[in-house]
Amino acid sequence: MPVQRLNHAVLYVRDVDRSVAFYTEALGFRVRTALPGRAAFLQAEGSTNDHDLGLFAIGGEAGASTAGRGAVGLYHLAWEVDTLAELARIAGVLRANGALVGASDHGSTKALYAQDPDGLEFEVSWLVPAELLSPDTAMRTTPLDLEAEIARYGAGTAGGIGVSVPVAP
Repeated sequence: MPVQRLNHAVLYVRDVDRSVAFYTEALGFRVRTALPGRAAFLQAEGSTNDHDLGLFAIGGEAGASTAGRGAVGLYHLAWEVDTLAELARIAGVLRANGALVGASDHGSTKALYAQDPDGLEFEVSWLVPAELLSPDTAMRTTPLDLEAEIARYGAGTAGGIGVSVPVAP
């Protein structure tokens, strides 16, 4: 049986309470279970999964991840939002938290890149619906002009339909 989807991710963090505050404020996760100061299990706003993100505290003395700079490891996780309006809202929240580190247009994907309080990178993206894919949405990496993408696709257009979200029968 092939893999169907990612069920959850688990991150080691310095201060679990600080990380919970960040992920709940910046990305709208909600706490499902918490062991204060030690661990937390968070659920994404639109999820019915038991938990989508696990956080385990390893202490303030923990060093920074060297993945990609001197060690193998995970580069980032990517979370998908439903609309460009939501992507724009999250861009503002990430900017206000000093977490936004980049924004790219990958053709079929419009992506924000940010870092959590421990410097762990993540992506928040909107996917062009399958019916709107065309040769000009081919894979690329260019600066994201979010206002232009909203003008092109509409702020409320549901993303990922026919790509990551099944087309309703």
